[in-house]
Amino acid sequence: MPIRASNSRPFIAGSLMLVIIALVVVAVHAAMSGSEKSSGTNASSESINQELVIYIGRSESLVGPIIESFQRETGIRVRTKYASTGPLAALILEEGRRSPADVFYAQDPGGLAVLADRGRLRELPEPILDLVHSADRDHAGRWVGITGRIRTLSYSTERVASADLPDSVLELTEERWRGRVGWAPSNASFQAFITAMRHELGETETERWLRDMIANEVRTYPRNMPIVQAVADGEIDLGLVNHYYLHRFIVERGESFPVANHIPAGTNGTGDLGGTMLISGAGILETARNSDAAERFLQYLLSEEVQHRFVSESSEYPLRKEMAAGHNLPSDALRSVDLNRLGDLEQTIGLLRRVGALR
Repeated sequence: MPIRASNSRPFIAGSLMLVIIALVVVAVHAAMSGSEKSSGTNASSESINQELVIYIGRSESLVGPIIESFQRETGIRVRTKYASTGPLAALILEEGRRSPADVFYAQDPGGLAVLADRGRLRELPEPILDLVHSADRDHAGRWVGITGRIRTLSYSTERVASADLPDSVLELTEERWRGRVGWAPSNASFQAFITAMRHELGETETERWLRDMIANEVRTYPRNMPIVQAVADGEIDLGLVNHYYLHRFIVERGESFPVANHIPAGTNGTGDLGGTMLISGAGILETARNSDAAERFLQYLLSEEVQHRFVSESSEYPLRKEMAAGHNLPSDALRSVDLNRLGDLEQTIGLLRRVGALR
């Protein structure tokens, strides 16, 4: 059963983050030099402030069509900047009050929590916050969840019997899984998962698990998609990924694709860290010039129409109240993890480097 995030008092360390963001800002500018786009007609110098500027830490192939639909339906012109969530959050902090961004739409709550902690996000109006459950938004109302995704174990249906699947991600350090497991330590969702583990199990147990995984010859991949492909190709038998990556392969290759998802139930059946629910979310910058348009965009993302699109097109979980998950998504009881604590990212990155999972 997956673990769902709840919303208790955050623990977000901010001081070391400034050191990290200073190291990535130059790379951010270079990586995003070709990623800024204007959706719609070019604005004149007189009307530039009428554009809605959105920094997006999600896939352009997923979000781009939704941006286009928003523009057509509202008449609001949109300018976007795409990159990974962490570097975008770093860029916003580096830009300070000069940032042109009105909205930050993040892949995970970590980047949002960092900006909220640094006073860069404004409190959202109640009509937006009320669209989701309190567990799916910032405790102080500075950002709101849009969709959810579950950490899962993708496994080979040809080489792993369902009866042999682990009840917990902690079992992957056992000898029977030596050399058979893949992970992506540089991936933001994996880092959020490790952050959750740190707060659930403590620093010592998390470090021990990471070192034991490395000693058990876990294989490293750059992203989630190559992990699922490696399972299908027989390079590994099981991979730690988000649930919807398998969906994308099945859409392209059919139901015969030899990989399935396993959400560990935990040793006592109450849920496991290997099934943590993570969310994408969005907030409005404290320096936003077009706050009205920004609020309309957040309301649009949480509209029934767009939430249904996320379910049908990418197999994500809708976070709008009263909306059910897709027919192919599990809906078991969920255990609590503090969503706001996932902003404590710099210590996770330091831990991954210390044990050798990140270079």
